[in-house]
Formats: sequence, C-alpha cells, structure tokens
Amino acid sequence: MIMNTVLDSKMERTFDKCRELLEDLQFTAVREWKRAQPGRKAVAYFPVYAPVELIHAAGMLPVGLSGAGDRLDLQYADARFGSFICSIVKTTLEMGMTEHLQPFDGFLFSSICDSARNLCFVMKRNFPQMYIDFIHLPHNPSSPATPPFLAAEYRRILTCLEQLSGHKVSDDDLRNSISLYNRNRALIRELYALRATEPQLVRAWESYLLVRAGNLLPVEEHTKMLEDALQELRTRALKKRDSIRVVVEGSFCEQPPLVLIRMVEEAGCYIVGDDFTLGQTWFETDVPATGDPILELADSYVNRSVYSSVRHDFRKPRWTALVEKVKATRADAVLFLIAKFCEPAYFDYVPYKQELERAGIPHLQLEFEEKLFTFDRVRTEVETFVESLVFD
Repeated sequence: MIMNTVLDSKMERTFDKCRELLEDLQFTAVREWKRAQPGRKAVAYFPVYAPVELIHAAGMLPVGLSGAGDRLDLQYADARFGSFICSIVKTTLEMGMTEHLQPFDGFLFSSICDSARNLCFVMKRNFPQMYIDFIHLPHNPSSPATPPFLAAEYRRILTCLEQLSGHKVSDDDLRNSISLYNRNRALIRELYALRATEPQLVRAWESYLLVRAGNLLPVEEHTKMLEDALQELRTRALKKRDSIRVVVEGSFCEQPPLVLIRMVEEAGCYIVGDDFTLGQTWFETDVPATGDPILELADSYVNRSVYSSVRHDFRKPRWTALVEKVKATRADAVLFLIAKFCEPAYFDYVPYKQELERAGIPHLQLEFEEKLFTFDRVRTEVETFVESLVFD
C-alpha cells in the first residue's frame, strides 16, 4: 500500500510537470533549452504532422504547437480571419501578434485544411523576420511517383533548415534522429497498448498529458519520461471501473481541453483509442534507418502511416480503418469529438457514420472548442449515451 502511494505521488508530479508545460505560453522550457547553449534555435510546427527528424538532425528543437487553449484572449486575430474559423488557427496567430512566439526561429505548416494553409501565409506576411514555410505533403499515395516527390520536398525543407541552423546535415545525422524518434514512438505505442488492455492502469487524460508533453521537450528527455512512466504505470494497483470502452475520433488537429477528456471518462467511459496528438502516433511501425534516410521518411509517410481525415489514401479507406480500430481495441462505441468549424472532421463524419452503422457500432457526435468553459451539456449527452448502452 505504501509502495503504491509513493508511485502515485511520483506519477502525480510527472503529470503536474506535463500540465505546466502545456499551459506555459511563455515556452519557458524552450527558452531554457536555447539558453543552455547560446546559438541553438527552435522551430515550431503546426499539427497534424511534420518531419521532426529533419529539424532535430539540423541541431534545432522541434516544438509542436496546438494553439493557446483558453489562456489567451483574442485581440488581434479576429481582424485577420473570418468568424467561421476554428479557434486553434486564431489563438496561434494571436500568440504571434502578442509576442508569445518569440522563442521560435521558424514555423512549419502543412496540408491540413484551407484555414491552416492560409495561416501559414498570414504568419509569413506578419512575421517576415521568422523562417516560415509550407510543406507540400502528397495527396495521391497510390502513385509510384509520390515517395520521390515527397523526398524532394523534404530535401528542399532540409536545405532551408540547414541555412537557418548553420549546420550541414549528414545522412548519419538523419539516421540518428530517425532512431531516436523511432524509440519515442515505440514507447507511445506501448502506452496506447497498455491503455487498451488495462484501461484502469492509465487514464486517457494521463496518457494525453504524457504524450503531448513530447511536443515541447527534446526527444531524448521525453523518451526518458515515457520509459519511467510506463514502468510505474504497469505496477499500479487500481480497480476496474464499470465503464464502457470507447474510441474517440475527430481531435487530430485542435486538441480538446484536458477537463473535457476527464469529463468523458468520469461520465462512464474508458477511452481505449483516440487520435489526439496524431503526429506523435503517425507511423504504424518504425521508420527504417538504413538506406537513403530522407527517402525512407517519405516512403514511411506514404506507406506506413495511420489513417487520418487530412491524409487521403483510398487503398485503405479511413472509415474502414476506424471500424478496424474499434475491433482491435474491443471498443463498445465511438465518440466523435470534433472541433468547432473543423471542416475535415465534419466532412468525414458522414462516411464514418455510415460505416459504423453498417457494422452495428453505436456512436455519438460531440463538438468542442479551445475556449469551452462549461461542459454540463456534453456531460449530460455522454452520460445518457452510456446509460443507453449499459441498459439496452
């Protein structure tokens, strides 16, 4: 009993550290990393996916940004974007307009939606002193020309990163970065597997904190955190709850408030699968660290990545993949947790819904935004949904 109390106390300190990282709009951890060796640089990237290995191999710190949540009031961003735009786009721009992005020397964007694409060029116009670039990710994975096309795009980006960092990147640098991130992603897969098999040992909000903290830490430090956490989580002695098992879908870009994830679990759900912080679970297997490392990264994006509403691969439709995820995690239902005004998620809801109904899988569609403060309505909907399944 004493041992479990000590372990839980240690885990609470880890979760508190993760929470502080996510809530810190001054990016103190990034500033300290740069201060430790003057001259080092940090490059931010927007969800969903970015080739972080290229940034790391150039000797810079990759930092994943997911907006400012409810911690920043909009003063300037509304004047540069229309009303019907998701809040992550607006709060990210607001961070720039209010000098919260000063620790960053560059910012990478990619193909998510029209709003994210436009944000790249709005940022480029407003912050000419910062290196800002758009990664052209492919939309036709079936073509044999797709991996070489993406490899050429990665080489273009890498040339710009080399100029920014002043460091010429070798193939060995890239292989080392790929190996480090492979290890990190393998641990995240272990964490998700533990949550799916023993959900009482690790709650979704806990794994969410652990994984998302990696967007702000050096990969070496985050990997050590995951190794320690997994060792401790496996030794927990927690009782199973009388909850239904659900997969959460639709939160691949803008991230739901932590309190919302906790509320879903408290309403009677084990979240045994999700698409939170999708970029960190992007690859289903390790990226090969032999041969041409850039081509291997490109080929992995095309042929080894998970399904997503921002990646179109009709060799394996994403609605079919969702049903497979439900079956693999032994989930009872799917919760669609979609950011307000998120067009990719809402476009996909229809084929997802049709496929789930064909498979006889219950589902519930919910909406959130970063600045959501009250969750009473959402809680009531989830509790009613859970009761309908339990007492059916």
